[in-house]
Amino acid sequence: MQRLSKALRTPVCDLLGIELPILQAGMGWVAYGRLAAAVSSAGGLGVIGAGTNMPADELRREIRLVRSLTDKPFGVDILFAAIKTADGAAAVYTAGVAQMIEVVLEERVPVLVSGLGSPKDVIPQARARGMKVLSVVGAVRHARKAVADGVDAVIATGCDGGGHVGKIGTAVLIPAVVDAVDVPVVAGGGLADGRGLAAALALGAQGVWLGTRFIATREANGHLNYKNTIVAASEAQTVVTRAHSGKPCRLIRNKFTDEWQAREADIRPYPLQLEVGHRASDLGRRQGDVENGVLPAGQSCGLIRDAPAASDVVRRIAREASAALDRLVG
Repeated sequence: MQRLSKALRTPVCDLLGIELPILQAGMGWVAYGRLAAAVSSAGGLGVIGAGTNMPADELRREIRLVRSLTDKPFGVDILFAAIKTADGAAAVYTAGVAQMIEVVLEERVPVLVSGLGSPKDVIPQARARGMKVLSVVGAVRHARKAVADGVDAVIATGCDGGGHVGKIGTAVLIPAVVDAVDVPVVAGGGLADGRGLAAALALGAQGVWLGTRFIATREANGHLNYKNTIVAASEAQTVVTRAHSGKPCRLIRNKFTDEWQAREADIRPYPLQLEVGHRASDLGRRQGDVENGVLPAGQSCGLIRDAPAASDVVRRIAREASAALDRLVG
């Protein structure tokens, strides 16, 4: 393997116990134990995507599968978004989310990621178990709140990315968050290769959070039709819609998104719209109906032209980033 730039060894690598500042996003329905283990084994941080609906016993099996395949650090991503009680007096986690949190704490998963919402109530328990906690944010105010809540690092993802997104582009969001907080920042949103990693480092981030790129890998749990659609798509073939969950979410444009665009008034708030989104996710991501199903993807699909092994993706990105950094200093 070629010599890699020393700039790739960032403080977030030491924080998480990884070799390369490449974090695989915890994508629901797609990122299971095989993918997480492959990324972690290659030197990055693999993350199981538990979302809001992975049964607790299944999550425990996937965590133990990772540990059977690698001794490297890995993470679990849970959507912590809470819902208000019937009287509106408090916001609480759903029963499924609470059960997943319990499993992650019991299993002492090295890294817990809050993909949506605040993990504040869980941080003391996680820290007592030697775990690190990261939060995905889409705005400076969210990053400041996450740091005030006690997270170890923030993952700032621009609206270029796939899945749930905010309103700010990656190129502006990353340096703005870096300037606003005193913890490591990981960059996500529209990044898919080593040039993106080099650019993220130049913007002040200490690593990258890549989702769409890792959907198009052999170990990802998505249907082959889903992967092939990402490989064939251009950067202009995605749209942001609330049709999946009730919150803005970037998906590949298809019959599903077009039909809901025509009836946006019928979209229910989060999490009620997930009743539609979960059925459509199963249809698209698992069954491979790429016209009528939900297919999360970022604008980075325009940079993806193959679906290799996840370990090859990690190594390729490291080589490309190192070469890009060498060109800059040269």
